[in-house]
Amino acid sequence: MTATKTNHTIEHFGQLTAKMEQYRESILTAKPYVDPERAILTTEAYQAHQSEQVDVLRAHVLEHILKNMTIYIEPETLLVGNQARSNRWAPVFPEYSMNWVIDELDTFDQRPGDVFYITEESKDQLREIAPFWHNNTLEDRGLAAFPPESRVFYDLGIIGAAGNITSGDGHIAVDYQALLQHGLKWYEARVQKKMAALDLTDFEQQKKLYFYQSSLIVIQAVKDFAKRYVDLAKLQAAQTTDLTRRAELNQMADIMSRVPYEPAQNFWEAIQSVWFIHDILQIESNGHSVSYGRMDQYLAPYYEKDLAEGKITPEKTTELLTNLCLKTLTINKVRSWGHTQFSAGSPLYQNITIGGQTVDGKDATNPVSYLILGAIVQVHLPQPNLTVRYFHGLSDTFMRECVEVIKQGLGMPAFNNDEIIIPSFIERGVKKEDAYNYSSIGCVESAVPGKWGYRCTGMSFINFPRVLLIVMNGGVDPESGKRLLPNYGQFTEMTSYDQLMKAWDLSLREMTRQSVVIENTCDLVLEQGYPDILCSTLTDDCIGRGKTIKEGGAIYDFISGLQVGIANLADSLAAIKTLVFEQHQLSPQELWDALQSDFAGERGEEIRQMLINDAPKYGNDDDVVDDLIVAAYSSYIDEIGKYHNTRYGRGPIGGLRYAGTSSISANVGQGHSTLATPDGRHSRTPLAEGCSPEHAMDTNGPTAVFKSVAKLWTNDITGGVLLNQKMSPQILRSDENCMKMIAMIRTFFNRLHGYHVQYNIVSRETLIDAQKHPDQHRDLIVRVAGYSAFFVGLSKETQDDIIERTEQDF
Repeated sequence: MTATKTNHTIEHFGQLTAKMEQYRESILTAKPYVDPERAILTTEAYQAHQSEQVDVLRAHVLEHILKNMTIYIEPETLLVGNQARSNRWAPVFPEYSMNWVIDELDTFDQRPGDVFYITEESKDQLREIAPFWHNNTLEDRGLAAFPPESRVFYDLGIIGAAGNITSGDGHIAVDYQALLQHGLKWYEARVQKKMAALDLTDFEQQKKLYFYQSSLIVIQAVKDFAKRYVDLAKLQAAQTTDLTRRAELNQMADIMSRVPYEPAQNFWEAIQSVWFIHDILQIESNGHSVSYGRMDQYLAPYYEKDLAEGKITPEKTTELLTNLCLKTLTINKVRSWGHTQFSAGSPLYQNITIGGQTVDGKDATNPVSYLILGAIVQVHLPQPNLTVRYFHGLSDTFMRECVEVIKQGLGMPAFNNDEIIIPSFIERGVKKEDAYNYSSIGCVESAVPGKWGYRCTGMSFINFPRVLLIVMNGGVDPESGKRLLPNYGQFTEMTSYDQLMKAWDLSLREMTRQSVVIENTCDLVLEQGYPDILCSTLTDDCIGRGKTIKEGGAIYDFISGLQVGIANLADSLAAIKTLVFEQHQLSPQELWDALQSDFAGERGEEIRQMLINDAPKYGNDDDVVDDLIVAAYSSYIDEIGKYHNTRYGRGPIGGLRYAGTSSISANVGQGHSTLATPDGRHSRTPLAEGCSPEHAMDTNGPTAVFKSVAKLWTNDITGGVLLNQKMSPQILRSDENCMKMIAMIRTFFNRLHGYHVQYNIVSRETLIDAQKHPDQHRDLIVRVAGYSAFFVGLSKETQDDIIERTEQDF
């Protein structure tokens, strides 16, 4: 079943060309297989070059892969470049982790969601290379390097960082504008000039030599990789009898003979160059959230030039944009099942940013902004992610177009607020011209393309509700029985809410300190053994400093972790303060016993209903509960700001940390290890996602939700304040309600200073029917957290979590 579009949608946005419709169908019907080819080639390269300096070793790994991997050009595509042996196949990256790969070989196709397939031959190939990687991966080195007192937090899942030691970094956008303007040959010349000026008697300059050598290796490798596609396109052109296809293939060969080494000369060359590098970055590393930056800004000059010269039409431009979107979906990543629960739906978080403003405060939207919106609707896919940069001067015309896209039920575009993000960046030392050029990375986080280091968010996860239970239990984890924190008092012996808050403050600060130790350890082993040479070469000012990103090569380097269960903590604190210490409807002992039994028995359920119904709830513009979460969260915000990252003092501006609520689908995974909580939530059920209210607790409408969320310290939560809203499609059928949505978004951003909002436009009935009849809803897309996914590919638990979200009305 393909995406069903109304006549109005087709009339407004157009529809895929026949070629792109066929391409879409071939991608969506492709089974996702685990592909061992990259793993085999990586093993060969490591064995051949293990004596080399690490930068040079890593360069040779990418070189060997690009030289020998399978390449193909699909019969429908106008863009070339593939990540694996077939579309939607997921390469294995053995240098990061092999233990879970071997452990899960026979269960990939038995998962409750995010299913992958694997052949017996592939299993044998992976088992054959596994001995080389025994005690020789990033994960092995990370686990060995964790200080024992910190590792216990990791092992128990209280501080989650599995993705940091089983994957590359990602969470970055390179400077595609510079790439298009100058080509890789400009980077090559800069490297050669820097390398020629080195004094190798100086030890620090000698270390730079290896980075420069590795940069030249990968630039040549990319150039040679492009030549492989030139040859393949020419071969296919000679073999085809379709004259139209022959002309396309010859044109593609001509384009690849120039880009990305040479500057792009037209729109087709520009979009091909962008896609080719984007693809290779995800062959070099499997760190996700590799994003496109401000695509409408860097593609617009090529479109306008071609249009003026009569070389392109809006329709052809849209076809190329849809081709790029379809190519983006071919990228895939297989994660361990434990990590998958934090990233349900196989997301890669590849974000395109449009809109916003110029450095002089003018509306930056242009014709390509609108064409990208149309392309997103035509392809009807969960990837790429799409973010609109909002500012007060964004036109109603563009906002109305965005709402038309939202109505299609893609969960896109999301909106990020310039009025918060730009001042926050400038306050942290980002130059004005760079702050105004920020783009969204991954989900809701933000960074300056080509100048910012990895993981502006995406460091460790801290489970706030579980921390609260540990605090209430005098520093002992109720789940494992292990003492993790000092005993600042047992909840059952407390006589005031202030006592609990004092214990919370001291405990959360210690937990935050432990998260920093874990994050620093992950960064240490990544820096020592796993530099991304191409990504670093394309990031300023790695060439100028002769350093990789992880060594401090980027101009800016700020990072953030992810705090999970914001709403659960808010509602729990409100219930404790109101029902235990103010109204005395429950004693501390009675509440604690109910939590430990998961509200068992008649009295347990009675207590649970009291917690749910008789205490204020976050998301209703109630200062009683909203002020409690602001105060509780402030302990983390204050503490995390004290700690530098591993690049501090080594070149970048910043080197600091800040807060972030983009918890992706960790609310489900971390809910598994969290016992019953004082908000009435049952043991091991999902936590609330992002900073959104708990399901069905926000009863006063969307404006009240906006007001509650806006009370958070958004200026300090620079890692992103993720807010999901869900509405029925019927709500937006009238023009009046569409304008109401625009007015609400403007109020949220202009007056309340909200950070972010995104919408799920889907009815509960549709979701339930999709659970029962998945084959009839193949194209149903939902917003999971800061990303969208096909609903039927999610586990039932994640599906249920989305179904239970509050459905708002105006």
